Amino acid sequence: MNVRANRTRRRIPTVAVLLVTALGAATLSACSAVGSDGRTKDGKLQVIASFYPMEFLAQQIGGEHVAVTGLTKPGTEPHDLELTPKQTGSLADAGAIVYLKGLQPAVDEAVEQSGNKHVADAASFTHLERHGTEVDGHDEHGHDHGAESSDEHGNGRDPHIWLDPVRYAQAAKGVSKVLSGADPEHRADYEKNTAALVKKLDALNAKFAAGLKNRASDTFVTTHAAFGYLAERYGLEQEAIAGLDPEAEPTAARMKDLQKIAREHHVGTVFYETIASPRTARTLAEDLHLRTDVLDPLEGIGEQSRGHDYFEVMESNLTALQKALGTK
Repeated sequence: MNVRANRTRRRIPTVAVLLVTALGAATLSACSAVGSDGRTKDGKLQVIASFYPMEFLAQQIGGEHVAVTGLTKPGTEPHDLELTPKQTGSLADAGAIVYLKGLQPAVDEAVEQSGNKHVADAASFTHLERHGTEVDGHDEHGHDHGAESSDEHGNGRDPHIWLDPVRYAQAAKGVSKVLSGADPEHRADYEKNTAALVKKLDALNAKFAAGLKNRASDTFVTTHAAFGYLAERYGLEQEAIAGLDPEAEPTAARMKDLQKIAREHHVGTVFYETIASPRTARTLAEDLHLRTDVLDPLEGIGEQSRGHDYFEVMESNLTALQKALGTK
C-alpha cells in the first residue's frame, strides 16, 4: 500500500468504521442464525472456542448437541490472534464460550467484554505453574531459558495445560459443568461424554508413563517452552530455545548454553513444530550435527500435523520422544 492510499484510509470517518462493524455483526448473526438463547436454527448450543485444544474439548463433550466455532484458523499460530468484528460480536451471542485465559490477549479482552454468562476458562479448572522462570537470566536449576522470564503476557504462568493429559482431563470436567449450565436439558449426555473423554485421557497418560519409563536420557531440546507440564508429569527436562512465546528470538548466550547442554546430556535431536518457524531449531541442529524432528504443541491442527486430532498427534509426540530419549 502506498503512503497516499494509507493516508486516505486513515481519513475514513469514525461513523463509517462503526457502520462496517455493525454490518459485520449483523452478517455474522444472519450466517450463523444464532437466536437470543444462544442456539442455532436446528436447536444446537452455539459454542465459541478460542483455539484447537478448546475446540476439541467442546466437540468431545458437547457431541451432537453443540455447534462449535473456532476463533483461530486451523494450522495458524494462536498466540497473537487478532479478532475480527464478526468474531467479537459472536461471543456475546454464543450459548457458551470455551477458552484458556492467558494465551490470547485479544480473546481474553473480548470475552471479558462480551457479558456472556456461560464462560469456561480452562485455566481456572487446574493449577497453572511457572515454567522457565528466570533469576538473573537463569532458572532455579541454573539453566538460561532465553528471551523470557515469564509467559508471553507477563503473568509468569504457563498456559500449555493440554499437553499434560491429567490437567487436560481436569479442564474437561470444568468445561462439562459450564456446558451443562448453559444447556441443562442435555446434562446427562455431557457428563457421559466427559467420562468417556477422561477415560481416554487416563489411558493416554498411562501410555506416556509406560512408554517413557526406560530411557537413556531425560533431556529434550525444543523450539519453545510449551512442554513444561508434559516434562513435569513424566520426569523429563525441557530445554527450550526460546521462551513460552514461539516467536521469541533466543539470545546468543542461550544458543551457546544449549550447545553445552546438548553435549553434556547426549541430546541427539532438536525438536521444532509445524506452525512456527523451524529456523532456530535447524540452525542449532546443524551446528551440533544433530537430527531434527517434530514435537507438536498442538496449538492447531493443519496439513503438516502428524495426526488428525488431539489423540493422534499426542501419540506421534510420544513416538518422537521415545526415539529422541532412547527408550528401551
